[in-house]
Amino acid sequence: MTTTDTPLTKVLGAKTAKALEDHLELRTAGDLIYHFPRRYDQRGEHTDLRSLQVDEQVTVLAQVQGMSVKPMRQRRGNMLEVTIGDGSGATLTCTFFNQAWRERELRKGVWGLFAGKVTEFRGKRQLNGPAYQLLSTDATKDDAAAEIEEFAGALIPVYPAAQAVPTWVIAKCVRTLLDTFQPPDDPMPAEIRATRNLVGIGTALREIHRPASEPSLYSAKHRLKWDEAFAVQLTLVQRRARAAAAPGTARPRADAGLLVKFDASLPYELTEGQREVGEEIAADLARPHPMHRLLQGEVGSGKTLVSVRAMLQVVDAGGQAALLAPTEVLATQHFRGISAQLGALGRAGELDGDPEGTQLTLVTGSLGAAARRAALAKVADGTAGIVVGTHALLYEGVDFKDLGLVVVDEQHRFGVEQRDALRAKAERPPHVLVMTATPIPRTVAMTVYGDLETSVLSQLPRGRSPIASHVIPALEKPAYLDRAWVRIAEEVRAGHQAYVVCPRIGEDEETPPKDDEPSRRPPLAVTEVLPLLRDEYLKGLRIAMLHGRMPPDEKDAVMRSFAAGDLDVLVATTVIEVGVDVPNSTVMLILDADRFGVSQLHQLRGRVGRGSAPGICLLHTEAVEGSAARERLDAVASTTDGFKLSEIDLEQRREGDVLGASQSGKHSHLRLLSLLRDEKLIKEARAEASALIGDDPDLTRHPALAASVAALVDEDRAEYLEKG
Repeated sequence: MTTTDTPLTKVLGAKTAKALEDHLELRTAGDLIYHFPRRYDQRGEHTDLRSLQVDEQVTVLAQVQGMSVKPMRQRRGNMLEVTIGDGSGATLTCTFFNQAWRERELRKGVWGLFAGKVTEFRGKRQLNGPAYQLLSTDATKDDAAAEIEEFAGALIPVYPAAQAVPTWVIAKCVRTLLDTFQPPDDPMPAEIRATRNLVGIGTALREIHRPASEPSLYSAKHRLKWDEAFAVQLTLVQRRARAAAAPGTARPRADAGLLVKFDASLPYELTEGQREVGEEIAADLARPHPMHRLLQGEVGSGKTLVSVRAMLQVVDAGGQAALLAPTEVLATQHFRGISAQLGALGRAGELDGDPEGTQLTLVTGSLGAAARRAALAKVADGTAGIVVGTHALLYEGVDFKDLGLVVVDEQHRFGVEQRDALRAKAERPPHVLVMTATPIPRTVAMTVYGDLETSVLSQLPRGRSPIASHVIPALEKPAYLDRAWVRIAEEVRAGHQAYVVCPRIGEDEETPPKDDEPSRRPPLAVTEVLPLLRDEYLKGLRIAMLHGRMPPDEKDAVMRSFAAGDLDVLVATTVIEVGVDVPNSTVMLILDADRFGVSQLHQLRGRVGRGSAPGICLLHTEAVEGSAARERLDAVASTTDGFKLSEIDLEQRREGDVLGASQSGKHSHLRLLSLLRDEKLIKEARAEASALIGDDPDLTRHPALAASVAALVDEDRAEYLEKG
């Protein structure tokens, strides 16, 4: 009898088990049984080859349409090219080097499963040396029938696979496992199974791999999605209940103090959204329990101002506030921006400072020894009411007198341990405000940030200008790129500034292609583009580069020059993605824009149009029309609504990444839940979890359920979910 804890070596043999462990991190029967198919093909129904993306590891069901043998140009030998299609009109080329004997197998008209990595060569998509499994239609041959037994049903499972372990090998392993597998006792409470019409766990695990029919597959998926959603929601409801009861220090708003003076000094009115969110945060800070609030808002919606007002409320109440930024560029910019906003209120003790004010201190890794000692002394004795810094704030030796509020900017850039380390610097748990300019779909907020109160800033402050975005299809319209350089020069002549963004720094990053493996060219790099612009396309303009490998003082000098208007064009990587605020910048050209994610592109273009002049964002790409990458860019160009784009981004990301698998570095069992399509199910799971935790806070009366939750949402991932 095989249980979820049984090592695969005892089920499949040492060689196969080692391949599954080495290439797919599957070690136990439980790992394999929860390695669900990514889709199901049907005999006679064909995968749409048009949906394949370059660099994707795929398995396709297709028919051989033709072949040719050509001599190789660079070396001796022949190359076999096999064209396969799926009936949709789209085709894919499979290339084999010095393997002309495969002509005898890959006869025209034969159907098969082909697995490999999609590459592109001269505008054509191809699989280089794919593994394949041909599907025989001659049922009278026992050997052929046995060979394809796992594909003989109406629904053919196609698994997440690796080149060394293709999908049909995984299917055979699962079939072997199911012969002896004993499912665990069902952890789902019987009343919930009955109320929500959920099949048993044993039935679900069998039918997900070898479904008897479409309805049985639906029932299996529905049950397993419920398990995933319920486990996450139970974890979050538990955490939220514990946080609500945890002791903290109330930091109530003062009738007179820094915040009142600051509000009176503002040269503009707060937006309605800023006022509403400010009241929510002020009420949280006044409670004797730690605030855990997520503040999300579009680029430029005024989140930093909201956080400054919260920090001043804490300072008025006798505490200190720390703002944690992901990069030195952003930390320095926050420090300067907040200093300018506070004016004399942030210069207590200086000649022109307000004696009733406070002091700001910047703590980064590049501070000199003397400056660092002075800054840390101000932090330790409480002179610095507001401390701005990078992860350098987390180091030993950075001690606060009374840390009352932690503000985390662009929270997705920090690991769990980093955020936890800063919170641990307070004697009692401080209030926590996490901010993001990446709009989050409602179900993601409910699932990933379900233990946080959520505030949304949707209004843009008055005076912000619109941003127009356009795709530059370099292969189809090469003249468009030439026009883009002219457009940048026009903006500079009009007194404005520009960004040129590249996906790569250059230098030692390039990976040489393997022999006989044509692939995409390397992404364009800052160090390669800069001389071309200086010597050719933007000759005569003042141009500098900015990237993460530059020494901190060099980065700071470049940003100061650009902000002061001493530079016309900044050639940069995504180091400018968040927080960089130069209102005079009006145009951005993103080279190889298809190499960036949707949310990243939305963040980047938020760097322009921050002043009174309208912004322009140009998205350069070699992706062909109709490809997924091109559709993604067209979507970005079509709207500046970050929430719409966040849903497009979510559709193209692995759910496991969203739910913390990549953050914790652990193998995730959260496979099936779609945060876009399963909103109703997630809400139902949330309601059931709230009711169950209200009745049994620690799940002591449901030990099997507690164990199941621990397996699906391990402690590291639970901590990730807790901290946001």
